[in-house]
Amino acid sequence: MLAALAKNPSGKPVDPDRPFVLVVVATGGPRIAALNAAAEALSLATGDLLADARAKAEFLQVRDADPAADDAALRRLALWATRYTPTASPWTEDNGADGFFLDITGSAHLFGGEEKLLADLASRLQKNFGLPARLAVADTPGAAWALSRFHKTPSFVLPPGQEAAALAPLPIAALRLVPETRATLRRLGFKTVGSLLDKPRAPFAARFPTELLRRVDQALGRIDEPLVPIVAPPVYHCLRYLLEPIFTHDAIIAHANRLMATLIHVLTRDDVGARALRLCLYNVDGAVETIDIGLTLPTRSVAHVARLIELKLEALAAACDAGFGFEAIGLAVTCAEPMPARQTELTSVTDDRTERCASLIDALRQRLGPHSVRHFEPMASHIPERAEVLPPIDGEATAWPEAEQKPRPLLLLPHAEPAEDVTALVPDGPPRRFSWRGVTYDITGAQGPERIGAEWWRYREPKPTRDYYLVEDSSGHRFWLFREGLYGRETTAARWFVHGLFA
Repeated sequence: MLAALAKNPSGKPVDPDRPFVLVVVATGGPRIAALNAAAEALSLATGDLLADARAKAEFLQVRDADPAADDAALRRLALWATRYTPTASPWTEDNGADGFFLDITGSAHLFGGEEKLLADLASRLQKNFGLPARLAVADTPGAAWALSRFHKTPSFVLPPGQEAAALAPLPIAALRLVPETRATLRRLGFKTVGSLLDKPRAPFAARFPTELLRRVDQALGRIDEPLVPIVAPPVYHCLRYLLEPIFTHDAIIAHANRLMATLIHVLTRDDVGARALRLCLYNVDGAVETIDIGLTLPTRSVAHVARLIELKLEALAAACDAGFGFEAIGLAVTCAEPMPARQTELTSVTDDRTERCASLIDALRQRLGPHSVRHFEPMASHIPERAEVLPPIDGEATAWPEAEQKPRPLLLLPHAEPAEDVTALVPDGPPRRFSWRGVTYDITGAQGPERIGAEWWRYREPKPTRDYYLVEDSSGHRFWLFREGLYGRETTAARWFVHGLFA
């Protein structure tokens, strides 16, 4: 577990050698939320009133704090740090909100060990962002956080099992306790973490909130401290560091091909295929471009994935800026589904048609957007307009029930449209003439009625019954009409509607 504490960089409008503070509106007036080393040297501290700080520091530089911008910047920094490991978690308000955790389990060897990983991380933070950082590696997030803030060296690696000895000389603040708990402990004479470790737990449990013992146990690894990663952890992940930055789409696709070819071995081993992938492009200047790709069916095809990446890059060409080039590229399978082995020769025509259809859908989704390609799905309802929905495609289509031996129009209107001047025999006769959209139609043949009752459980007020007719005019046009309401029981003046058209 690695924790990084990044200090605020000095912007151009601010002189870093002069006292500088960020303030927030608080009770009693503006108070200091953050300050630089020059301000600390003048005995200023977080929480001090701005008026008192101005009295202590001459020519004090003051800016309003912007927590939303700070949070967005920290999230971008944590996303950039996924170049070291897929699991990066920004610090929350409880942790100071000024750094991030990295779970480097299984990743440190890619950089030559934990010390070299820390050296590379510190160098890139300084070079790309102008951020001096304090770094620490430990088996627990709590110990890493404490050492990154309070250890005398800016970069420290703690061997496994030495958490208690390393934390003992650190101040009480290293346990991430609320100010009230820290103040009470200091009044009782507890100055360091070590002064707490050998004492009986029962008195602390009785007098202090559960936070105190929980923080101690988390730092020592007695209980787990779950982290919330900046992005969902991938199922499978592959990352490549490039000797020279790349700029072109062809180079990106070529490297993505190699990454996918590497992932295929583990996908085949586990009998799964990729249903969703994420391509991460790490820019030399620290920016990260993320491209998400969804698939209709699980796949292990390098060519198919490369084609989708190419389409996505073409669609994002205006928004994707290579800048100084991309120095690293990562491909992750964020969703995998079972894909058992099957015979590759003498494949049935049905399987081939299914795969070709899925490939077409995937290409359309990358070009038009995932929500622009839709398909019909059946719904459990006998009301025509409720019998199907049109959601975005996400996986295989739902199997339709066996077709009923009842006529249904090829085109169902979004809303039934009123028919005018209808001539029909009362009570159940089919229409002989009607007008629709300004055109009058003379009916030469009719089939029906098909009676469809309302779904009474959906509405407080009862809905009228419908009698549907399939009719054909003298020119061969076929319509699907219905009469709303039963004569004598539900209405005395029935209304007619056109609901669909047959080919």
